[in-house]
Amino acid sequence: MKRFESPRKELIEGVIVKDLKVVPDERGRLMEILRRDDSFFQKFGQVYMTTNYPGVVKAWHFHKKQVDHVACVKGMIKLVMYDAREGSPTHGRINEFFLGEHNPKLVRIPQNVWHGWKGVAETESLIVNTTTELYDPSDPDEFRLPFDTEEIPYDWALKMG
Repeated sequence: MKRFESPRKELIEGVIVKDLKVVPDERGRLMEILRRDDSFFQKFGQVYMTTNYPGVVKAWHFHKKQVDHVACVKGMIKLVMYDAREGSPTHGRINEFFLGEHNPKLVRIPQNVWHGWKGVAETESLIVNTTTELYDPSDPDEFRLPFDTEEIPYDWALKMG
């Protein structure tokens, strides 16, 4: 019998996914997220933590200067990106990732790519973002659309099947 294999996901230009390794022992767990010797590391801006309640969508936004490196360290999120960059070889492409305790990964989100996430765990999810730029509240590098905008062809509703 032929085994079904799903097609390889075509990534948006500039997106990088790093599998994270959890090292458990009798004291707890350790997981490296981003290292300066990672081939895609550019520079350090800041690290911040944010949380997501179950079912809540935090979307859409992009940065003109900043690159994000997102990892969900507790719970699970559905991270979605949309490439609206004119001239990009992946213009119009959507990437969807499930990140968290059951699928530890770091996802690099390039500049000018719309992104957001939804909490898909039964409890609050904890997300760590390592950015290449400092946040400047007087001149934020953040451009937003509502989660249900018609400008991005994506529906955040639960997909059953």
